[in-house]
Amino acid sequence: MSNAQRFLDGYLEAWTTNDPDSIRALFAPDATYRGAPRHLPPFEGVDAIVAHWLEEQDAPGTWTYEGGVAQESGNAALIHGVTSYSDGPKSGVYDNTWLVRFDDDGRATEFQDWWFERRG
Repeated sequence: MSNAQRFLDGYLEAWTTNDPDSIRALFAPDATYRGAPRHLPPFEGVDAIVAHWLEEQDAPGTWTYEGGVAQESGNAALIHGVTSYSDGPKSGVYDNTWLVRFDDDGRATEFQDWWFERRG
């Protein structure tokens, strides 16, 4: 299994459970994370990533995700998907494109999510 597919599977598991250890396992200790286009500068370090994730977590059962690895080359991947939120302030459908870079152990060293809400 590729780094990108392992990351995607682990990310979906962590997104579903909001388990700090599952989140932590995805990222290298010095990783950077932009979970939204507005995250400039990014969250830096796995502890900051876990804290941010838990602060903005999505409740289980309020979202669905369909997508997969669009491109993988060397230590980088593009993952594209569609997230649908059925409840809460995020209700709607969003296109997501993730850029993920990996270390030699397959953990993300950089994560960027560009998402756009579908209108109409």
